[in-house]
Amino acid sequence: MEKQTNFFQSNTAKIIMVGLLTFILLIPLQFVKNLITERADRQKEVVAETSEKWGEQIYFYGPMLKIPYKTHVETKLYDPKTKEHVNSVTTELHTAYFFPEELKNTTKVTMVKPLQRSLYKSNVFKAEMAFTGNYITPNFKINNIPNEDILWNEATVIIRTTNLKSIKSQVNLKLGDSMYRFEPTQHIQNDTMSTLETGLVDLRSLQQEATMDFKFSINYNGSKLIRLAPIGKTTTAHMTSNWHSPSFMGNFLPNDKHKKISTAGFEADWEVLHLNRPFAQQSFDVLPNVKDYAFGVDFITTVDEYQQNERASKYGFLVIGLTFLIFFLIQSISKISIHIFQYSMIGLALLMFYTLLISITEHSSFTLAYIIAGLSVIVLISVYSLSILKDRKFPVFIGVSLSGLYAFIFVIIQMEDYALLVGSVGLFLILAAVMYFSRKIDWGKE
Repeated sequence: MEKQTNFFQSNTAKIIMVGLLTFILLIPLQFVKNLITERADRQKEVVAETSEKWGEQIYFYGPMLKIPYKTHVETKLYDPKTKEHVNSVTTELHTAYFFPEELKNTTKVTMVKPLQRSLYKSNVFKAEMAFTGNYITPNFKINNIPNEDILWNEATVIIRTTNLKSIKSQVNLKLGDSMYRFEPTQHIQNDTMSTLETGLVDLRSLQQEATMDFKFSINYNGSKLIRLAPIGKTTTAHMTSNWHSPSFMGNFLPNDKHKKISTAGFEADWEVLHLNRPFAQQSFDVLPNVKDYAFGVDFITTVDEYQQNERASKYGFLVIGLTFLIFFLIQSISKISIHIFQYSMIGLALLMFYTLLISITEHSSFTLAYIIAGLSVIVLISVYSLSILKDRKFPVFIGVSLSGLYAFIFVIIQMEDYALLVGSVGLFLILAAVMYFSRKIDWGKE
C-alpha cells in the first residue's frame, strides 16, 4: 500500500496524469474548432447570398462578329415514276464567328462599402469596363465559302458574359460610323453564360475597307473576381483598383514592369498575342470555350477573421501543454503540491480563450479580440495560481510566460511567408528553456 502511495506522489505519476489531462482537454478544444468552422461556413453562406443580390463574378468574352452563310448540299434522289436519279440541292444556314484584330480594355474597379447582414460582411465592387478595337475583313476562304453565299447584311455583334442581371448601364456599340444597342438573346450553347447581341449590321462596307473600328463600355456590380477572354489577335488590358490585395489569376499574368501594388490599390497591364493561345481568330458554327485561357484578378481577403481564429485554435494543444509544463516545473522545483483538479481549472481557462476570441472577433477586429481574450485568461490564471502557489514570484512568472506565449502565437498568425520559420525557431527556443530549467530536477526521486 505504501508503494502505491509513493508512486502516485512521484514525479512520474504526476506527469502521467498531467499528460492524460492534456489529451482529454483536446476533446473540448475540438468542439471549439468545430464552432469556428460552423461560424465560418455560415459567413460563406451569407456572403454568397448577399453577393448574389448585388452582383456575382464577372467573366467577359467578346465582342465577336457573327455572320450567317449558306452551304449547299447536293443529294441524289430516286424518282420511282421516271425510274431515274434526280439531283436535289438543299441549302443550309450556318454561322461563322470572327474575333477582333485588336482588342483593348481599360477597367476601373472600385471597392465599395461592404454589404452587411447581421455580423457578416461581403466585399463587393463596381467595375467600369471600356473596350476599343477593330475588325479586318472576315476570311471565309479558309472554308472555301464563296462570297455570294455570305449574308453580309445580316451580320450581328455578340458578347458573352456572366452576371447579366448586374449590368448597370445600357451597352451601346459604335461600329464604324453607326451606333448599335446590345440586347439579351438566346444562344445555342447551353452553359452558364448569357449573350448580348446587336441588331443587324451591314458589313458590305467592310469588304472595301481595311479595318472597321468599334468602341463600347459596360458597367457592372460585381464580387470576388473579374476575368477577360483574350480573343483579339493582340489583346491588351489595363486595370486599376483601390483594392490592396489582388490575386492575379488565369492563364496569363500581368507585366511585372508595370504592375504596382500598394495599400492604396493596384495597377496592372496585360498583353496577349494570338500566338500565346491555342485557338484561331475565326470559328465556324460553334464558339470555342476559351475560359481556360482567360486572365483577370481575384479580389481576395488575404486572411479573414475566421481563418485567423482557426489558425489560433491549431496552437491550442501547444498552449495547454506548455502551460501545464510550466506549472509542473514550478511544482517540482518548489515542492508545492498542485492537485489534478487545479490543473483542470487552468486547462478550462485556457480553452475559454478561444471561445472569447471567436465571440469578440465577430463584433470587433481580430487584434482587439485577441488582446481582450488573452489578457482575460492571463489575469484569471495568474490570480488563480496566486492562491495555489502562495508566492507572488511564481504567478508573476506564469503571467509573463503566458503573455510571451500568446504574443508569439499572434506573431505567427499574422505572418504568411515566414510563419514556419519563426514558429520553428520559437519552438526551438522554448524547448531549450524547458531543458535549462529542468536540468537539476531529480526525476527518479519520489
